[in-house]
Amino acid sequence: MAEEVLEWLAPKTGGVFVDGTLGGGGHATLLASRVGQTGTIIGIDRDPAAIAAAEVNLSGMPIKIAQENFCDLPEVLEAVGLDGVDGVILDLGLSSDQLADNKRGFSFSSEGPLDLRFDPSRGEPTWRWVHRISADKLANVIFQYGEERYSRRIANAIVEQRRKRPIQSSREMAEIVRRSIPRGNPKQNIDPATRTFQALRIASNDELKSLDTALRRLPGCLGNGGRLAVISFHSLEDRRVKEAFRDDPRLKVLTKKPIRPGEAEMERNPRCRSAKLRVAERVEIPIPPEITPVIE
Repeated sequence: MAEEVLEWLAPKTGGVFVDGTLGGGGHATLLASRVGQTGTIIGIDRDPAAIAAAEVNLSGMPIKIAQENFCDLPEVLEAVGLDGVDGVILDLGLSSDQLADNKRGFSFSSEGPLDLRFDPSRGEPTWRWVHRISADKLANVIFQYGEERYSRRIANAIVEQRRKRPIQSSREMAEIVRRSIPRGNPKQNIDPATRTFQALRIASNDELKSLDTALRRLPGCLGNGGRLAVISFHSLEDRRVKEAFRDDPRLKVLTKKPIRPGEAEMERNPRCRSAKLRVAERVEIPIPPEITPVIE
């Protein structure tokens, strides 16, 4: 949704913007082309592989790169000596590079380990904790974070399989999930393992906590009139963004309904079909007038 992001963030020469989910650098590159050498783009990502690639691919552009969680943006800005920015974009989807890396396990067809961590240096790989938690806890994770109606059946199948031998690859996990779900509409456009993998990834990276924290903290990083744009890919994210924008007195909602990708973009990139873009603008909070006490 490159064109939509540029339209709503409206970057100008000399502006300061943040790409909080740097990934392959697509949004950062577009923003950099608009702000020019007198502007600044702050590119943040938790993934060390994305950071390493960006340091090479984005060299020479007015982009400062940091390996951090986007919810820690206030600390990132303080470290580079910035008080506020003109806009922030968060694209909460997986990057093509992450899906293509068989060592990470984000792809259902990956023979590599079921890792699913954005930062492999923190926490533990998904396959490890999946082997130690109870069927009830696993079912709750799959239901709450994947909104999967067959969560208990899937969890029981995983536990049964791990009794026989360890489940380590993403391909093996995907096959277990598929066998656990009754055959539905043959025309459905998502893999049956999608919701379970979403749940496991969210749990492995504590994604919803990071998003909740960011939605509280990022409005304070915007200058007056600055804009916060968030692209979400499932209802758990979109609901949080919608409610945070609506309830924060520092923000004015600009997109009454979420912006969706156009038909042409969905044809080029089917993975974007569930994307929703919401945008809000930082406003000044009126200071209530002082009340002069009445002296009797």
